[in-house]
Formats: sequence, C-alpha cells, structure tokens
Amino acid sequence: MPFPLNKHAMNTEIRSIEPTELWNNFADLNAVPRGSKKEERVIQFMVDFGKKLGLETIVDPIQNVIIKKPASKGMEDRKTIVMQSHLDMVHQKNNDTNFDFDTEGIQMIIDGNWVKAKGTTLGADNGLGVASIMAVLASDTIIHPAIEALFTIDEETGMTGAMGLKPGYLSGEILLNLDTEDDDEIGVGCAGGVDVTATKKYLEEPVCDNSTLYKITVKGLQGGHSGMDIHKGFGNANKLMNRILFATQEFIQILNIDGGSLRNAIPRESNSVVAIEDIKAFEIAFKNITESIYTEFNTVENNLIISFSLTECTQPTVLSLGDQSILLKTIYGLHNGVFRMSPDIDGLVETSNNIAHVLVENGEIKILCLTRSSIESGKWNMAYTLEGTFILGGFDVEFGGSYPGWKPNPDSEILKVMSGLYEDLFSEKPRVLACHAGLECGLLGTHYPEMDMISFGPTIRGAHSPDEKASISSTQKYWKFLLEILANIPKR
Repeated sequence: MPFPLNKHAMNTEIRSIEPTELWNNFADLNAVPRGSKKEERVIQFMVDFGKKLGLETIVDPIQNVIIKKPASKGMEDRKTIVMQSHLDMVHQKNNDTNFDFDTEGIQMIIDGNWVKAKGTTLGADNGLGVASIMAVLASDTIIHPAIEALFTIDEETGMTGAMGLKPGYLSGEILLNLDTEDDDEIGVGCAGGVDVTATKKYLEEPVCDNSTLYKITVKGLQGGHSGMDIHKGFGNANKLMNRILFATQEFIQILNIDGGSLRNAIPRESNSVVAIEDIKAFEIAFKNITESIYTEFNTVENNLIISFSLTECTQPTVLSLGDQSILLKTIYGLHNGVFRMSPDIDGLVETSNNIAHVLVENGEIKILCLTRSSIESGKWNMAYTLEGTFILGGFDVEFGGSYPGWKPNPDSEILKVMSGLYEDLFSEKPRVLACHAGLECGLLGTHYPEMDMISFGPTIRGAHSPDEKASISSTQKYWKFLLEILANIPKR
C-alpha cells in the first residue's frame, strides 16, 4: 500500500516555490520517514511512484530502487544516463525539539532565501536530488535521453546500497550523481572512508556516600558534515567534554558519558554524569577550563554552552579511578579533525578523522570514529594511528564499513560538456574539484568501471545538523543547469 502522507508535513508554503515540480516532490518525499537502515517506507513510496507512472520499476536484492524511462522524442540516439541519489537522510534534532523521526514527516519553513526544518535536519541531503529525478521521470515536456534512475539506500551509515549494487542492473554510460552541496561546483572525485570502533570493559565501583551527582553538558555547537565541514575548526563535543573531565578529574568520578551519535556528523552535544565530593574545588577547575574553551572557540562557536547541574541516576556506579584516567588520556590522544591536506589539489583535505560517538555506561566504553582520505594509503595510515592509541589504552578495535574513494578522470566527456554549459549559462567557470565527503561514485565505479561519472547539486548548508538549509535561488539555478545537461547529453 502507498505510504500515507503525514498531514503535518504537507508543507503547503514549500509547494509554491519554483520550480514547483521539484519542490512538490520534495515535500511528498519529506512526508515519509526515511532514516538510514529504516528505509522500508520510502522504498515502497518510490516503487509506488514508478509504477503509477507506468515505468519499469525494479527493486534489487539490496533494496535499491531502479526506475527506467525511455528517451524523449528526438533523443533516442543519445547515451543512456544514470541519474542517482540516495533515499536515506541523517536524523538529527535539537535537544529541545519534540519530534519522532520514525513516525513524523519533516516540518519545513521558508526563511528568506532558505528552506529549513523546525529543529531537525531538513533532508535536502539528498532529498533534493531524489526530488529532481522524480520531477524528470514524471515530466512530459523535459527533453532527455533514456534514463535509469538509481535510488540507493543507506548512504549515510555505510553506503550499503551502492556497495551491494551488482553489475547488470544498469546499462547507462554516464552517471549524474546529484549529491553535491555547492551550485558552482562540479565534483570529479571524493574521499574513501572506514569506521574505527573501539570497545573496552571497565570496573564498576559504588559511588562514595559523601558524593553528589551532577550532570555536565556541552551543547550549542555547530556540528555539520564530518567530511565537508571538518576543515572549518568547529568544536567536537566529545573532545570538549573530555577536556572538561580531564581538567576536573581530581574532583570527580564518572558515572556515564554520552556524546555525539552519527559517524558522519561532527558531534554537537555531549552529556556526562559525575559524582563530586568537593564541589567548591570542582567549580574552580570547571570555571578555568570552560573559560579557556570559550576563548578558543568564541569566533566559530558563539552559541556554545557548557554547564553543570544537580541530577540523579538510577544506577549509581562509577568507573574505577584507574579506568577513568586511562579513558580520559586515550580520548585526549585521539586525533580529531584534519590530519593532512592534499599536496596535489589546493585546498582539499586529504585525510581526517571525526570522533563521532563516545558512550560510557553499564560497564562498557564504546568509541566510534570515521576516518576519511582521498587516498587509500592515507585512510589506513589514519586508522592505524587511532588503533595504536586505542590499544595502548587497553581497547579492542574493529575496522568496518570501508569504502573506496573516487579518482578524478581529467578526460571525462560529460565533464567537458557540463563545464561548457555552465559557462554559457552563468558567464563564469564552474569549480571543478574533488571533495572530502564520501560519495557513492567510488563504490558505483567498482561495479561499473567504464561509466563516466560526475556529481553536482544545489547549495545546501549545515547538512547532517538541525541547522541544515537549502537555498531557493540556488535550487532554481541548479534546475536550469540540470535541464540543459539532459538536453545536451552526447550521442552514442
């Protein structure tokens, strides 16, 4: 059965924005819950969409959706193209936002030239790409070659859709990936990545009778995409929390820590519960370290809030002092942020790491990092650097979700076509570059090595955070560019 659109996510105001065919599809899509690894409803939504149009609609064994549309009249001799975007979105919300991603559609608002969501991620990454493809598939007037629309799943938490796609499903010679976040950019390469997960058991001890429990909170950070924003110097809530706990460790015993969540989002918030006997001594140390942090991050994190308050805990056990000391030193030793800039491409981050999630509770520590690099050797060099630090701290380490980067092709035919069209349309040259995000092109290229690939899209800011927003004027520019590309695909 078709998924019923959530009445709270119909977003009437959004539907009037030009191009209406794109924004209406985006509003329909955003009414369907579509978190990574929970894509059942949006998969069915896309299948229903394709079948309603009378187009060949396929769901492959990994649950990617493929919809095929014949060329428009006069375009039969052009190369078949694959238009590709991912169905899932990152689920992030502000602490004070009451919202259930599993049951509610995204509630959107217009703020000047921007479309935003009410306290949650917007899903423009990669929903605007999906909506664009839907608009092309549904149109009777857009000029285009034969199209194979590929809607992949689980891009945000492992790229398992792109990884699991088998050869033989696609025959297209050109792939248009609609997952870039600056409208003047044409993407020709991307970083690969690997998850580094460390775990360790710790000795639990009872809280001292003379102690009082306090909750320490770090919040208000910008967060953002752990690839595209990693070079901007934003605060990482896990590193900041660790600095606070390290600076006050003489006066605290840690009950639990919960900071960050998703591997590909720079952590915005962290909370810990600690037991304190000498509150006055703690307050002095706390004040000193927080003043230092505020001073360091005042320019880029002017909404940062660091606080502590009385709290309660149903399981009042703490880490032993030995385990606490090792934990704090280990996190202090972990690299976070840019590790190396590319010596070959000006301004490109080559290798980085994001300490994405720190969870300490019920006798176990779990730390999740996402390491990225545009070169395979750099990726593993960073991963082994982290592994060495973890092992010295007594942690077990696992590597998972490894995916390759996408090597630029300077002789790309579609790149030459698109660069010329962009310059003709907008009287300026596009920026042709590789990015530090993980795009599915790297994986898709392993299955279809002869496919000519390119990535582009409208301007989006704050992806993977509740500050995510999409530019209305940029989307109009991108749509105009997309239609010209479709009309000018080279002949076979």
